[in-house]
Amino acid sequence: MTKHKYHPEESTITYDRDKIEGKVSSIYEAIVIMGQRAEQINSTMRNELKEKLEEFTVPTSSTEEVFENREQIEISRHYEKLPKPTSYAIAEWLNDEIYYRKKEEETTN
Repeated sequence: MTKHKYHPEESTITYDRDKIEGKVSSIYEAIVIMGQRAEQINSTMRNELKEKLEEFTVPTSSTEEVFENREQIEISRHYEKLPKPTSYAIAEWLNDEIYYRKKEEETTN
């Protein structure tokens, strides 16, 4: 898994609204930015897990045969225990590690 410099919260906590809203014009804009970053993190985590689990796949002619591998189970449990992508996105936002830019508004002549 991609290593982060910090470990985000694993449980629900209350954040200071002023810290979240301070960098943009509204809390909703901050939530959208963090949500988009959480989707990126989730995609990365999903791809990493998929790559690790593909190492254990064995091509078989029958789909009925399912082999359980202890290492495969441990990898899955590890990813289940990780904080949610939203927690990573919030931590990055509060540490000023998210780059964002506003789309230029189209001007009408």
